[in-house]
Amino acid sequence: MNTNDFYELKKSYDTSQMPEKEVIKMKEKMHQAKAEKKNKHNKTIITRIWVGAAAAIAAFVILPNTSPSVAYAMEQIPLLGNLIEVVTFRDYQYSSDRNNADVNVPQLVPETVASTEKTTEDPVGENLKKSTDEINAEIEKISDSLIAEFKQNMNNEGYQDIMIKHEVINTTDDYFTLKLMCYQAAGSGYEMDYYYTIDLKTGERLALKDLFKEGSDYITPISENIKSQMRGQMDADENVSYWLDDTEVPEWNFTSINDDTSFYINADGNLVISFNEGDVGPMSMGVVEFTIPHDVIADILK
Repeated sequence: MNTNDFYELKKSYDTSQMPEKEVIKMKEKMHQAKAEKKNKHNKTIITRIWVGAAAAIAAFVILPNTSPSVAYAMEQIPLLGNLIEVVTFRDYQYSSDRNNADVNVPQLVPETVASTEKTTEDPVGENLKKSTDEINAEIEKISDSLIAEFKQNMNNEGYQDIMIKHEVINTTDDYFTLKLMCYQAAGSGYEMDYYYTIDLKTGERLALKDLFKEGSDYITPISENIKSQMRGQMDADENVSYWLDDTEVPEWNFTSINDDTSFYINADGNLVISFNEGDVGPMSMGVVEFTIPHDVIADILK
């Protein structure tokens, strides 16, 4: 049996074990997200502008409303010479006795600060445009897939819920990170989180390997630290469970992260590794995160 077969078996096993609990959990998240969305509309949008040695101003872009279904609304703007707006690209709402959807699809819009000394060449701006286009395409693909599946299942007898929301997390002078949160329930619930990080100084989208010196082994120390944290959590709480050190089904055990593992940099500047439901433990564990201590990777960071 290959890895994909085992993954599907794990997913099927966990889904069949706790469908009722997962549905309740999903509905609680849906209600919470709706409340948060209402509160968000009541907040004043704050624009932060970078002030440096050269005078610079933020040039706001007037975006055309291409169709009645596309609602644009500025939400967050990070600091520095190159700004990124997060706008609402698609807002899809549906509610009935059996089907509920609360979808807010974001889109990143790069915005280059104008300066009297700026030349016609702007490699950072070009990189930023390329990065945001790539991220927007991925977000649209994920969202379209969830909405299409939701609409296709509307005539079924069961219950289903989907929710898509987002937030800009811990934007620093160096990094901009967007978190896309997707929830889906149809008899059982499943949560998926996606992180998109851009280096504001280069305009390039960051992969995990980009944080480390070229040729350095970052996979091993991070993976071993995560295993240590897993064991510590399981020892401290009998309700915590990870697929680790299992001699009966060793194929399920977490062995290491890879280049595509989700990550972000938190407010303290520490690397955080994130796993979706079912990746490293039972679905009941939900999305799990591990903050990697700075001293574990300090020698290999760029």
